[in-house]
Amino acid sequence: MYRFLLTPRWLGGTAVGLVAIVVCLLLGSWQLGRFEDRVGTQRDLADAAAATGPAVPLGTVLDGEQARVSTDTVGRAVTVTGDYDAARQLLVPNRTVDGRQGYYVLTPLRTPDGRAVAVVRGWAAGEPGAAPQVPGGAVSVTGRLQAPETSGSGGAVAGGLPAGQLGTISPATLVNALPYPVYDGWVAADEAPAGLTAVPTVRPQGGDGLSLRAFQNLGYTLEWFVFAGFVVFMWYRLVRREAEAVQDRALGLDPAL
Repeated sequence: MYRFLLTPRWLGGTAVGLVAIVVCLLLGSWQLGRFEDRVGTQRDLADAAAATGPAVPLGTVLDGEQARVSTDTVGRAVTVTGDYDAARQLLVPNRTVDGRQGYYVLTPLRTPDGRAVAVVRGWAAGEPGAAPQVPGGAVSVTGRLQAPETSGSGGAVAGGLPAGQLGTISPATLVNALPYPVYDGWVAADEAPAGLTAVPTVRPQGGDGLSLRAFQNLGYTLEWFVFAGFVVFMWYRLVRREAEAVQDRALGLDPAL
């Protein structure tokens, strides 16, 4: 019944199908390799950003008013000089450090360029309470750059907080609490005052995830493998149809009917 597979037409068609399958598998494997490379690059960037290194001025990392914190710069060691605005210190509740619930102590640090950076001087366990005294005069802070929080990322309720508390650390919320422009993101100070604990680097949700290009490579991988499966499926369907036609002719039936 399947002797027709040995005819030149079917041998040629099968060879073309095999070539198409191999090409699809090779292209799919190449796209999968690109996906794995992008994942590795993403992890390397995250590790490099978090690695301990010499601190650089904040202005060199966030250059220009429109500069934004990215996955490449989260965890970067930075220095910033200015004056703390003690009158506008904020407490950020519902923040977890080492598995314990507590709050951040956030003090705006005004820089010579007129903008301020939100400096989290440390974390304390329990409900928001008293905060350590704010140093007066010019200070230089060394810490790690953090990404702006998304709404509810810390578990705090954005609305209904008492005066002096902040639900989410981001330029969108700080603009309502401070009368001057602020840098994107915030800085977790390396040295916390007595009674506070230094805040570890906080990875943004999805910060260690995949870029859009990585997802595109993964999608292309799936497409090429589907194409290879489609070639196999079509070859099987054509073989079955030809076999049925051969059988009908052997029984004296018209395959066209």
